[in-house]
Amino acid sequence: MSTDLTAIALVCTLRPSPSESSSDLLARQVMAAFQDLGITGETIRIVDHDVHAGVQIDMGEGDAWPGLRRRIMAADILVLATPIWLGHPSSVAQRVLERLDAELSETDDEGRLSTYGKVAAVAVVGNEDGAHKVTADLYQGLNDVGFSLAPNAVTYWVGEAMHGTDYQDLKSTPSVVASTTRTLAVNAAHLARLLKHGPYPPAS
Repeated sequence: MSTDLTAIALVCTLRPSPSESSSDLLARQVMAAFQDLGITGETIRIVDHDVHAGVQIDMGEGDAWPGLRRRIMAADILVLATPIWLGHPSSVAQRVLERLDAELSETDDEGRLSTYGKVAAVAVVGNEDGAHKVTADLYQGLNDVGFSLAPNAVTYWVGEAMHGTDYQDLKSTPSVVASTTRTLAVNAAHLARLLKHGPYPPAS
């Protein structure tokens, strides 16, 4: 299937490159599913960049966010990938949401947020229960700042409680995870295509 859609995955692991990361692995599997649909994109590990704390588009000298934001705004689909830490999204994922908060002040001439028409999806990994709670947190934040969510816009894997196995340690991808990742990609692509050709109405 050919398409002019693009996607970007922001990986919110606490581990800088080149350390192995389960969040990065799952994000890349999502991007591979998009590639199977003819969608091009890139994967970015946030901790490899100096993203300053704050809720503005540009937090001053040395802030890497403005450059990352340009790449996010150029894409049709945003994937936010995070590990579970203490039952919550990583602090890096929270920082991304805080920086995206600035988009609430960015509107076009008809009052629509700059993120309207863009689709978001989520990927979660962890060694404890909590994927649904983490997904809910990210869904709420992403929707608040203007991203649209397709049905089943999440893929996740959590290991047995109090167990030490990471997603990246598995010998193969569980079939249910692979199927869920494929569904995420197909539904997100479908919604992004619809929004690309049928934008939201002007704000009242």
